[in-house]
Amino acid sequence: MNFLAHIYLSGDNEQVKIGNFMADSIKGKKYLKYPEDIQRGIILHRAIDYYTDTHPVFKQSTQRLFSGYSHYSGIIADIFYDHFLAANWENYSDIPLKEYTLEFYDLLKNNFEVLPPKVKNFLPYMVNDNWLLSYADIGGIEKVLSGMNRRTGRKSNMHLAVKELKDYYEEFEQEFELFFKDIIEFSRIKIKEIEVK
Repeated sequence: MNFLAHIYLSGDNEQVKIGNFMADSIKGKKYLKYPEDIQRGIILHRAIDYYTDTHPVFKQSTQRLFSGYSHYSGIIADIFYDHFLAANWENYSDIPLKEYTLEFYDLLKNNFEVLPPKVKNFLPYMVNDNWLLSYADIGGIEKVLSGMNRRTGRKSNMHLAVKELKDYYEEFEQEFELFFKDIIEFSRIKIKEIEVK
């Protein structure tokens, strides 16, 4: 799952949302230095990633990409799934996506001091270009994939994957819908589990 799905799957606790959002920048046990709810968000993020990578429907999506993108297939599928979440947002939330994303950016700005350096560095770009809202259209996804391709030293060719998104749009969308029902339920249970600890 990419940024938007991780935030959405965090539930209503704002600190859990922040932890889940920034988790990729926190390695190993370094999460233990953060406040408890942020720790919970990081733990939730890791559980969601593991669940996603081992889910048969998500694996189906990555297999469709594997011949062209090898070990980058999972990252591309994550980004595609964020597209389908953003494009069908009204099926998952009563809050319009634009409003939801702006509220989340405000939350990050109000908690800026707790964010890791890597997140602090990319946050202004994320807010200015409203990455989360841009996922809703294919042009936005193309931009994200191009940025990822640059970060891999142009070795991944991820910028080309928009072709597969267009060619297999219905298949990816059906897989997303099947998978997302499961991950919503998984996250709901996981949140309750980590609240008890």
